[in-house]
Amino acid sequence: MKKVFSFIDRTFERLFSDTNQKKIERITLWLSLFGFMVHLALIYVKKAALFSLPFSDQLLMDPISAIYTPFSIILVYEIYLLIVFLPRSFTTAVSKQFEIISLIIIRRIFGDIPKVELDVNWFEYADNRALIYDLSGILILYFLIYLFNRYHTKIEKRPMEQRLKRFVSSKRAVSLILLPVLAFTSVHAFYGWAQTLLFSPTSQVIHLPDINAIFYNEFFTILILADVFILLLSFQYTERYSQLIRNTGFIICTILIRLSFATSGLVNILLILSSVLFGLAILRIYQAIEKVEKPIY
Repeated sequence: MKKVFSFIDRTFERLFSDTNQKKIERITLWLSLFGFMVHLALIYVKKAALFSLPFSDQLLMDPISAIYTPFSIILVYEIYLLIVFLPRSFTTAVSKQFEIISLIIIRRIFGDIPKVELDVNWFEYADNRALIYDLSGILILYFLIYLFNRYHTKIEKRPMEQRLKRFVSSKRAVSLILLPVLAFTSVHAFYGWAQTLLFSPTSQVIHLPDINAIFYNEFFTILILADVFILLLSFQYTERYSQLIRNTGFIICTILIRLSFATSGLVNILLILSSVLFGLAILRIYQAIEKVEKPIY
């Protein structure tokens, strides 16, 4: 078994080395710049009426919408970092999930700005209300994530004993499996969206699925399954009640985020905020218990 864990550790460290992370970071930067320029070019080509599209093309209505594309590429990089951070701790992983959903909201804001109507009663128009919900939500969410990360840093680091090392190796194995699964899921989701976009009959108006939810429904579903699997693995290495409740609570946070993709408007924002608030409450209760309980390892 030691050889298996050793192989997993070597593979993880080779695949997710600092050198590879910096390479992917540079690739993400250049792809973001390229995607931004291509999106901007398409917007101005459409404004010049050089082509027409058979689908609702809100993202080609205003130059501000071009920011949507680089944010989408940055989100892919953030998901990669989540896979890298997953073996570190449940708390680190859930913090990265909160950052990902905050970026999704910011990206949605840039996509929805062209839909705003200034010549009507602001609160009578649904898209105007949605912008207010998102702007208010991201401010509150940003502050809650700050609090979560602040309290996270106060958790005392434990020495890497043999049992804990085996648990980390097990989580690294989950990350190694998760990377190709999520890569395939993202390609499949994008292919399905592009196929609907490009190969539907031009004689009818095509109503595309919500682009803000493409891939992320499947992503958070897979993430929930991975978290549950890690939780089950943790039973082999700890029997501490506080840790088990904390880890289970963080899985509930992921489930609440996943549920938010099935909603819109104010309900969507409330589900996301409730996820972070619940995670913050779980973390604070866990820290309070840690102050009075002596760790087993």
